[in-house]
Amino acid sequence: MKKTAVKKVPAKPATKSAAKSAAAGIVYTIAAADLAGHMFKVSLTVKSPAAIGQVFSLPAWIPGSYMIREFSRNIVSIAASSDGKAVALTKLDKHSWQAAPCQGPLTLEYDVYAWDLSVRAAHLDQNHGFFNGTSVFLSVLGQESEPHEVNIVQPKDAVCKTWRVATTLPELKARRYGFGSYQAANYDELIDHPVEMGDFALATFKAHGVPHDIVVTGKVPNLDLDRLCRDLKAICETQIAFFEPKTKKAPMDRYVFMTMAVGDGYGGLEHRASTALICARADLPTTASSSSEIGDGYLKFLGLCSHEYFHTWNVKRIKPAAFAPYQLQAESYSPLLWLFEGFTSYYDDLMLVRAGLIDEAAYFKLLSKTVNSVLRGSGRTKQSVADSSFDAWGKYYRQDENAPNAIVSYYTKGSLIALAFDLILRSKTDGAKSLDDVMQALWQRYGRDFYKGKARGVTPAEVEALFDEISGTRMKPFFERYIRGTDDVPLARLLAPFGVKYSDARKTEKASLDANLGRDGNDAKLAQVHQGGAAHLAGLSAGDVLVAVDGLRVTGSPANLDTLLGRYVVGAKVAIHAFRRDELMTFTATLQGDRVPGVSMTVLPAPKKAAGLKRPSAAQ
Repeated sequence: MKKTAVKKVPAKPATKSAAKSAAAGIVYTIAAADLAGHMFKVSLTVKSPAAIGQVFSLPAWIPGSYMIREFSRNIVSIAASSDGKAVALTKLDKHSWQAAPCQGPLTLEYDVYAWDLSVRAAHLDQNHGFFNGTSVFLSVLGQESEPHEVNIVQPKDAVCKTWRVATTLPELKARRYGFGSYQAANYDELIDHPVEMGDFALATFKAHGVPHDIVVTGKVPNLDLDRLCRDLKAICETQIAFFEPKTKKAPMDRYVFMTMAVGDGYGGLEHRASTALICARADLPTTASSSSEIGDGYLKFLGLCSHEYFHTWNVKRIKPAAFAPYQLQAESYSPLLWLFEGFTSYYDDLMLVRAGLIDEAAYFKLLSKTVNSVLRGSGRTKQSVADSSFDAWGKYYRQDENAPNAIVSYYTKGSLIALAFDLILRSKTDGAKSLDDVMQALWQRYGRDFYKGKARGVTPAEVEALFDEISGTRMKPFFERYIRGTDDVPLARLLAPFGVKYSDARKTEKASLDANLGRDGNDAKLAQVHQGGAAHLAGLSAGDVLVAVDGLRVTGSPANLDTLLGRYVVGAKVAIHAFRRDELMTFTATLQGDRVPGVSMTVLPAPKKAAGLKRPSAAQ
């Protein structure tokens, strides 16, 4: 067993370029003012406010999470002053204020409540502080392109004496991992570098010469940082080489995996040079185990890291036209999230194979799980992935109990569309072209120079034209059927020439209600009722609490319900008692065969073409 070594990273002084921004006209100071009250105090000084009265605004949403979140609701108090005198503030709408005209400088002081333990907003207590700029930094209308400076103040509380700062904001006068002043070229850059403060575990590695840091906040006994470094290095170098096979040049000078470990959690949000992650501590590797195998939990975490890291290219630099630039005060609609999230979801697991972390069998197991999740809901027959992308704001991010019957995920079906594109391109070009060529072309034309004065997003028409160009044929029929239409992707047919057998072994002989139980203590509460299933046809609804099946008690355990129904054959009629709210109701259900998909994929003998599917370089 190797001893975990936390690699110390030397402090880095401000660079010469940083010194040029020392006189920024927009300066923020943020302090953890009340740990127990979860309150950040922010000061914003504008050297030259607008003569007619400066307008300030806080974003209503954060890029990467397509839902209006109204971050301004967390501003508890706000006041303005100039030259020591109060300046009147007028609230214009739910997230904007206008200061009365003044000569300047103009200073705003406001308190932000931070108690959202997620990757999207801000959180502060005695254990750590975390914030995204979209939650705490008001923008200065008309001056968003000006240089911005941020001074991060160390809390005075005794528990914070050992706290450090993790961020990819360029240092101005601060030393790396230290409190002090940081800089950003403009507001867009300012809000694209989250900040973590605390007594965190820290390790670093280099991927093709670029330093990458792993920051883990939260109690994680015997955390194996060496293994994290080794495995993430393999993923990062594989992805860097994927987009830049000749130069192996990363699009950033430094990258940080910012991880919050909790008892039960999962999620990530991409940024241009970092990612904010939340995971279950049990999913992280431990030095207490000598096994080199990757367990399900750790595999899930590596897949999450791979997904968010791939976004460094695909959505942070290659962007849909609707996001170039971001309009953060209202919804920004795009029908292309199937490309930016779906294709990223395809490549996240594929990169684990190419990095040598999992084998073909493990990959096809993950792929089968995705296929099953897509086929489970009838919503896929009603909503296209283009519509799902466009409607993300009102449907995907606001799912209710009827979601499986009404919507399709542009993540999961989008990843299957990516697989289908990959297979079709390889087949049509006899292995000369693949989806890799499409992604690399998108990078070269739209992403590589995005932050170098050529910030242009890609349109839906340009995406379709690119597929035509790479494939050498018109792909419109595919777009019409599977992207703008709702047909299931014919994976069985597409995989067969590559030596992969696709089968669906549904347990049609197993009696089922075709409904999902939710977690609600000891109650067997229906979380979702699938359209056309036995529960739906019997009149049961999501939210109903099952009490008994033919007079026998139902508990909150899904295994209990399966055991009760296992004594019946498909087609049998059973009496079900259930509470709807506080009213006891009786239903008669005709049990159906289990409609849960059972897709699996296996590689047939002599799988040379299948190997090429996952390792395109080997097929060239």
